[in-house]
Amino acid sequence: MTGNTEIAQAVRNQAGEGLLKEEVLHDMLTLTVEASKLHEILSFLKDTPSMGYTFLTDLCGVHYPDESLPFAVVYHLHNMRANHRIRIKTYLTAENPAIDTVSDLFSAANWMERETYDFYGITFTGHPNLIRILNVEYLDYFPLRKEYPLEDPTREDKDNRFFGREA
Repeated sequence: MTGNTEIAQAVRNQAGEGLLKEEVLHDMLTLTVEASKLHEILSFLKDTPSMGYTFLTDLCGVHYPDESLPFAVVYHLHNMRANHRIRIKTYLTAENPAIDTVSDLFSAANWMERETYDFYGITFTGHPNLIRILNVEYLDYFPLRKEYPLEDPTREDKDNRFFGREA
C-alpha cells in the first residue's frame, strides 16, 4: 500500500482524463471522477492487490440544486490491511441522474443504492432490485431532494424572533 500521491497517480494512469479532481479533505484522499469511468475505477481499486480497497464503507447521494450537475454519488472505500480510507465522488445531471451499479463489485452496495434511489431518485443501472427500501412504494417524490421550501410560508403562528430573524 502506498500513500495518497501514489494512489492518485495509479488512478490517473487507469482512468486517464476520467479523473477530474484530486484533493485531500479532512485527511482523506478524495477523487472526483467521471460517472462513465466510476465502475472501472472502483473495480481497479478493489481488484488490484497494490490498492486493496476491498470494503465499501458507505455510498450516498447528495443534491446540489443550484449547480450545473446537481446530483452527486459519494463512495467511501477502506483498505483494511493498511487501515486507509479513500473517497470517490461523481456528479450526475438533473435530466438523467443515473449511474452504473457497483453491487456486482460490493454486495453491500445493494441496499445502499436502493436507499440512495429511494431518497434522491438516482438510478443505478443494472441493479438487481432497484425498488424503494424505506419509503412507501407509492410515494411520488424523493424526500431528500432540496426542491421544497424548508418552512411553510403560510404559517401565521410562528414568531421569527425565536429563530434569530427580524420580526
